[in-house]
Amino acid sequence: MRNCYFDNAATSFPKAPGVAQAMADYLTRVGCNVGRGDYQSAYAAAERVLEVRERLARRFGAPDPRNVIFTPGCTYGLNMVLKGLLRPGDKVAASPMEHNAVLRPLRQLEDQGVEILWLPCADTGELLTDQAAERLTADVKLCVLTHASNVCGTRMPIEAVGKLCRERGILFCVDAAQSAGFLPLDMGAMGIDAMAMPAHKGLLGPQGLGALLLTDAVAQVLEPLVSGGTGSRSDLLEMPPFLPDRLEPGTLNLPGIYGLGAALDWWEGQDAAALRHREERLTGHLIARLCEYEEDGLRVLGTKDEKKQVGVVSVDFLGKDNAACAYRLERDFGIQTRCGLHCAPLAHRTLGTYPQGTVRFSVGPFTSFEDIDYVQGAVAELLAE
Repeated sequence: MRNCYFDNAATSFPKAPGVAQAMADYLTRVGCNVGRGDYQSAYAAAERVLEVRERLARRFGAPDPRNVIFTPGCTYGLNMVLKGLLRPGDKVAASPMEHNAVLRPLRQLEDQGVEILWLPCADTGELLTDQAAERLTADVKLCVLTHASNVCGTRMPIEAVGKLCRERGILFCVDAAQSAGFLPLDMGAMGIDAMAMPAHKGLLGPQGLGALLLTDAVAQVLEPLVSGGTGSRSDLLEMPPFLPDRLEPGTLNLPGIYGLGAALDWWEGQDAAALRHREERLTGHLIARLCEYEEDGLRVLGTKDEKKQVGVVSVDFLGKDNAACAYRLERDFGIQTRCGLHCAPLAHRTLGTYPQGTVRFSVGPFTSFEDIDYVQGAVAELLAE
């Protein structure tokens, strides 16, 4: 039976060529730590870590490589920003399209006295920009916004929101979980103060690693979420005052960083614009094929416009159990999807798919147009029963 992977929004598969080998090479040929050893292999590992930092800083417009903080993942980075900046009495703005990586920390902070202002969205997941602008007043300390919905793929106008935040003195944090690697991102040009991303999605690297990119203005006021050893200024009982050490306690995920470096090697050998165009075409093809069945019991969520979203498309099998449909897609056709609420309950309320959730299809660089045609045939069979 054919195997079709349509769960790239959860994690990319396959990974970029060279990722697994780079991680294995580190574990079998290097193995040492950085900042803890005075020998050549430790120095070489430190150089590799710095090189990956530099490449991420260039790619995403960070002010300096030291402003690239390695984290255990995107969720961790978002928690670092939210819990490191917000205090009782502060106001934070967010959209209902956020992932639980934002919603759950915000709920914890709300219990501690932080006020949440919700930015309104349409039932397509799109931000109602004019209404949102009215709520982004100068007394808001932080605005946090996903770049693209993990449920329906809808893109948020982060450049416009970044401009508003900059004009009004509001710090702006972007969750780039579904966009880093797929869409152009530039912190300086887009007015972004903090940006969290995972290695294992659009960047095609390994799980268990992420990056948090910060401006100096945020880094200076961000309280470290975790403290510990850094291999530097061991005489201090406080975290070192300089980046990245101040925000990187403990041992780095060096196998992951080597793997991410290999993923960046692959990406830098590609035509980025051509890959973005191909993903847009794949997304449009998937939307068009699925929309053919909207009069047969299938609801396609989101904008239904590939130019307004990333390669994430959710559907609701009306009158059927979505979980059962997802199970059948895998069992009978080898199509791997994600079913449920996708860790984004408020997004599903906005889209009108709560509590039943949706079946989510998400494409990646290695998805083919033939795969999408195969999905169409499988969906047609399920709806015909």
